[in-house]
Formats: sequence, structure tokens, C-alpha cells
Amino acid sequence: MAESGVVFNIQKYSVHDGPGIRTVVFLKGCPLHCLWCSNPESQKPGPQLIYNRNKCLGIENCVRCLEVCTAGALKAGPENRVAIDRDVCTECLLCTSACPSRALNVYGEVLSVEQVLARVEEDGAFYTRSGGGLTLSGGEPMHQPQFALALLREARRRRLNTAMETCGFCRGEDLREACGLLDTLLYDLKSMDSEKHRENTGVSNELILENLHRVREDFPDLPIWVRTPLIPGFNDTVEEIRAIVEHIRTLPGIRYELLDYHRMGKPKYEYLGLEFPMGDRMLDEEKARAIRRFLKTEAPELLTPERPAAAAESFGTGGR
Repeated sequence: MAESGVVFNIQKYSVHDGPGIRTVVFLKGCPLHCLWCSNPESQKPGPQLIYNRNKCLGIENCVRCLEVCTAGALKAGPENRVAIDRDVCTECLLCTSACPSRALNVYGEVLSVEQVLARVEEDGAFYTRSGGGLTLSGGEPMHQPQFALALLREARRRRLNTAMETCGFCRGEDLREACGLLDTLLYDLKSMDSEKHRENTGVSNELILENLHRVREDFPDLPIWVRTPLIPGFNDTVEEIRAIVEHIRTLPGIRYELLDYHRMGKPKYEYLGLEFPMGDRMLDEEKARAIRRFLKTEAPELLTPERPAAAAESFGTGGR
């Protein structure tokens, strides 16, 4: 099978990304740049160099990476460990092969459809018993539409249950083709305020809303779970969530999930040589409880039965 794409993680035994026990395949590339993104390695489409300085053996013990770096981007840094000049680095990734401790490593690997599905099918027994299967996530799966669609077609041929997480900011034609191959669609809806959406994610929400309406119209029987990451200072008010709930109530057969903000992705920013945009901001638990009460009392019919008004432990697509 000739189709291939860039994958940055294959996560097994996931219970938060569609029905049942699932294997989540994370594809690289995303049109959004959410300030709270927990997978910053997902945003760029190609493989990326990462550096965990805590694993570095120190240049008094090892200089293999310095010897293979043709750009002169690696040098001695604090505590006698390697430092990277990201402005000079060409990300040729030669250093990742030379590093014995894997302090220098890479996010993103080119894999074929066959390679990905071979990993997914290793847990076929769990899918059969739980109603689970394959979930495509990211980044944004529709940022690699040919690869994502090839994965879904072959998964269908192999009788795997299929789900996909999307931020909705993609070509409508690609999304509709994917929906014809899906058992469940997980759809991000972060805010009804278009300007706020643009300021915090880099894009407005018009295309996202348009695609959601078109998918519901074209696929009336497809289970759709709209999901909102609850982000401090962005949408963590009852008024913000009420606006989303009132909107999706105009669409038949939609389920709704609230996902709590977390900071588990923060170390990845350091590995990529980036600053964490959210700083020390934390979710206000009092606000979160008020929003959960609102959902339980005023929108119980929308909540997914698996996790009523609860929050998933992680989020992947669309910079969640």
C-alpha cells in the first residue's frame, strides 16, 4: 500500500476518544495554533527535533551529536550539556541517530497505512469486547487528507470501528468523504465568539460551524459528539458554554462533552525550544463546577452517557 503520512503517536487503550477501548493515531499538522495546545508537536506537518536536556550525558562524556551536526547548531550549554541554536538548526535529524541516550529525538515518523493498521489491529480483541476501534486524531487528521482517508478506507475494509477527532477547520469535501467512512465523529467547538476564537486559535470559527452544519445535514444518522476544551480565561464561563449548547441544540442527534484544561503538554514546549503560552494559568475549579452544574441541570439530554458532564484526561485534536 503506497499511501503514507507523518504520525507522531499511536496511543493504545484509550477510553476518552470515542466509544469503547480505542487506539488513537495522532497525525501531524494542524491549521490552528491554540494557546493551550497540549500537543505542540502536532502543529507542524513534518518531523521535528526535540531535546530533553535531562537525558543528556554531558559533553565531557559524549560529543557524538556535535560531531555529526553539519549546521553548527549544537554547542556546549549550561551545566556542560548540549544546547541547540534553533535559528541555525536545519532539522536534518542526524543528531537523533547519533545520540545514545535519546536526549535528542524526533516527534513524527513517516508510516504507511499498512504499518499503522498493523499496530492498531494488535488490540483487536479489546475492540470486539468493548465496541472500540481506531480513532484518528492530531493535530488535525484532515491536514493530511489523503493519508487519513486511506487509513479510514482500509480500516473499513478490515471491519474496524472508526472514529475521528477534528477541529472542523478543513475542506468540506475532505470532511464529508471522511464522514462516509466513520462510525463516530468527535467535533471540536471551542467558542461561538468568532473574534475571540481567532485571537486564541489563529482562525475564526465560521468554517468550523459551516462544516458542522453540513455534516449533520449530509449524514443525519452519524453519531456526532461535540466537544469543548474548558480553557481558563477563554471560555470558562456558564455564558460561553450556554452559547455552544444553544447552538448545537439546533442540530439533531448531537451529544456534548466538556474537556477540562490540563498542563500535561507543558514539557513538550521546552523539548521543542518553545515557551508555554498559557504560563501559570490554571482552571478555576469553582467556575468549572458551575459549568458542570449547568450542564447537568439544563442540558442533561446532550451529555454523552459514558461520561456525563465529566472531563477527559487528555485532548488531541485541534490544539486541545
